[in-house]
Amino acid sequence: MESIANYIEANRERFIEELFGLIRIPSVSADEANKPDMIRAAEYIRDLIQGNGADRAEVYPTPGNPIVYGEKIVDPALPTILVYGHYDVMPAEPLGMWVSPPFEPEIREGKIYARGADDDKGQLFMHLKAFEMMMATGTLACNIKFMIEGEEEAGSASIAGFCSEYREMLRSDVILVSDTTMISSDIPSITSGLRGLSYIQIEAEGPDHDLHSGLYGGAVVNPCNALCDIISQLKDSDGHVTIPGFYDAVMVPSDEERTKMAERPFDPEAYKKSVGVDALAREKGFSTMESVGIRPTLDVNGIWGGYTGEGAKTILPSKASAKISMRLVPYQSAEKIAELAISHIKSLAPAGVRIKAEYLHGGEAYVSPLDTPEYLAAERAYEEVFGKRPIPVRSGGSIPIISTFEKVLGVKSILMGFGLEADAIHSPNENYPLDHLFAGMRAIPLYFKYYSEMKKPL
Repeated sequence: MESIANYIEANRERFIEELFGLIRIPSVSADEANKPDMIRAAEYIRDLIQGNGADRAEVYPTPGNPIVYGEKIVDPALPTILVYGHYDVMPAEPLGMWVSPPFEPEIREGKIYARGADDDKGQLFMHLKAFEMMMATGTLACNIKFMIEGEEEAGSASIAGFCSEYREMLRSDVILVSDTTMISSDIPSITSGLRGLSYIQIEAEGPDHDLHSGLYGGAVVNPCNALCDIISQLKDSDGHVTIPGFYDAVMVPSDEERTKMAERPFDPEAYKKSVGVDALAREKGFSTMESVGIRPTLDVNGIWGGYTGEGAKTILPSKASAKISMRLVPYQSAEKIAELAISHIKSLAPAGVRIKAEYLHGGEAYVSPLDTPEYLAAERAYEEVFGKRPIPVRSGGSIPIISTFEKVLGVKSILMGFGLEADAIHSPNENYPLDHLFAGMRAIPLYFKYYSEMKKPL
């Protein structure tokens, strides 16, 4: 699309300044005091969509932060792509670790440094400008809708209800999302799957008050000891989770998909160095990257109990607690896995210890087939822009709202991310390479073109 490339070149500085205008709005959803900024960011995005030629663009109030909706219907008979993104950002603290102020964007060495530069204002902005360019060049090949929320970093509490209430308005053939990463600038990739999450908290209770460890140790079961013993039984030496029924619904990718995913370069020594360890773990029968992407896991996220202050205090504590996350794969149910885990943990408790447990939150896994028009159009767009066929990657992380979209709206999502792991999202000095910003602007119109061609009725 030479006209798109020319349009980017002619408007490059304006694009950057418009993105900076969005970034300068401190739309931190974790702080209720930022409510006016949330509204301001939503209105800024609405105005960009409207100004680019949309049939309509509106800010919808929700119980939380507003959602921006916009649409351009070229022809009801053509496919419809629904673009999802979020304008809220994580808190910028610790502020002292930023080289430049987090909400005063700055370009250094070809990268935009600011909170939201990548996640998700920079990546969302690519879609806003792709829409502008397709309208300006007369190349919008199908219908487009926008659904931009302001609570993703705080759990997306309002969007499921919004999707249910406005299901007909949001009707589409595919949801297009840019909120993920590529392997590297030289190795394009598409996130073809996300793990789900089931998060529980458990508490082991013993005596009704702390006891002297000398007078009672050996006669009364220590809740800390008991909890550690229980946790040690939740996984075996092969890395398998021992909870009965845990693997019953697990989907294992085909050999063909595993072969494609194995094309991802992996340097174990560099990986170990990057996280500061001298050995890696993996589930028996699967590679390290497969253990992260296509297999479920169980991890203790925190554990506490008894005396942890300076010096010694010889007690037998009355309580001990732990938080446990279980990353899930298709077709595991977050609530079902929590039930199985809690039941098993209670069954392991020794006499003298009572277990309290609760399911805190979770979401389902998501996977996109690699042979559909939705995925293949993205593959072609990446290959044309980057000169290489993208590698499918199953991410170990979770974006629960993606599986919610599939359940509520009945359509698949394609995760066309252009960020990098080095972009420091959620951390001080978040950044986004300008090359990736403009590469995304080139790739997105190509997606519309190829998807429309593949979905044309026979």
